Amino acid sequence: MKLAERMSRLGTETAFEVLVKARALEAQGRDIVHLEVGEPDFPTAPNIVEAGIRALRDGKTKYTPSAGILELREVIAEHVSTTRGVSITPNQVVVTPGAKPIMFFSILALVDAGDEVLYPNPGFPIYESMINYCGGTPVPYVLREENNFRFDPDEFRAKANPKTKMIIINSPQNPTGGVLEPDDLQVIAEVANKYDAVIFTDEIYNEMLYDGKFSSLLSVPTLSERLVMLDGFSKSYAMTGWRLGWGIMPAPLAEHITRLQTNSNSCVAGFVQYAGIEALKGPQDSVRQMVAAFKERRDVIVEGLNAVPGFKCLKPRGAFYAFPNVRATSWDSRKLADYLLCEAGVACLSGTAFGSAGEGYVRFSYANSLENIKKALTRIREAVEKIQD
Repeated sequence: MKLAERMSRLGTETAFEVLVKARALEAQGRDIVHLEVGEPDFPTAPNIVEAGIRALRDGKTKYTPSAGILELREVIAEHVSTTRGVSITPNQVVVTPGAKPIMFFSILALVDAGDEVLYPNPGFPIYESMINYCGGTPVPYVLREENNFRFDPDEFRAKANPKTKMIIINSPQNPTGGVLEPDDLQVIAEVANKYDAVIFTDEIYNEMLYDGKFSSLLSVPTLSERLVMLDGFSKSYAMTGWRLGWGIMPAPLAEHITRLQTNSNSCVAGFVQYAGIEALKGPQDSVRQMVAAFKERRDVIVEGLNAVPGFKCLKPRGAFYAFPNVRATSWDSRKLADYLLCEAGVACLSGTAFGSAGEGYVRFSYANSLENIKKALTRIREAVEKIQD
């Protein structure tokens, strides 16, 4: 079959490709420490699981409204209003199978051919993939280590122009763990208002913040009619396989995003949505315990990586990724990541999986046990010492 031209513009998420290679090595009897996939290793909390089971037993197995059941949208609106200090109504909420569809649908609904979209580099690779697929023009703004992986305000302003249709923000950030400051948010608001651009703010890691207070662009009053916020249950509630996310947006846009949902996957499974209600309304102990564990792991992996010859790692303020600078090893990122997988049995990602500005870095997910992280650090140090000899 001859594929449509647009398929040539569709990228992928390298983490899953590396996972396949790692699984193949495991099938050959190799012991692999998985630090490649951004998936909490904690189980979904029992009260959430029980809510899903109860919903199944209660017959919540039929079609649901495309935007999500009203009960869940009400709970999400209340949660966002409380956590972001704004007033959100249920008709501003669209519930999707995972958070990625909010990203895809928003770009599809708002970006025409030739429209420019600012996005972070290094950054989550699906941003650029979706911009290209929808016919937009991706315009990267660089997050630099010397600025704690925040953008340079003057460079950011210079990237924008009358063709800028959307600005994509991710904080806390994947892959760097960087966090934007309130001053950064003001620069973003200034640029968006100047060029009448939509802001797409990816806040999926908002609970994974170890230092300081989380700041959301949703709380900036001048942006209420030009902002889409993405969030979900996968990271904060260890519900990756449940596939449950949401978007907050102006009500008129929500109607169009809902139509895209109707035309693609119809709706989210009902029993999953009832589990989501329990996640937000039930005890939050599991979230706090998980974040505390991630903070402990962060400190261990950063200290360990800084002891590896040729590695230099900033302490991430959020998410659950370490992004060490490995330029002093004299190996390019992809070659080093492949070497660590094949030689050391440690699966990680090349920084270039997150854009050209990721060259010279590799990403380790510390969503794994302390025991496995320490094992990986020993293997990494030994493997890198060999190439330094």
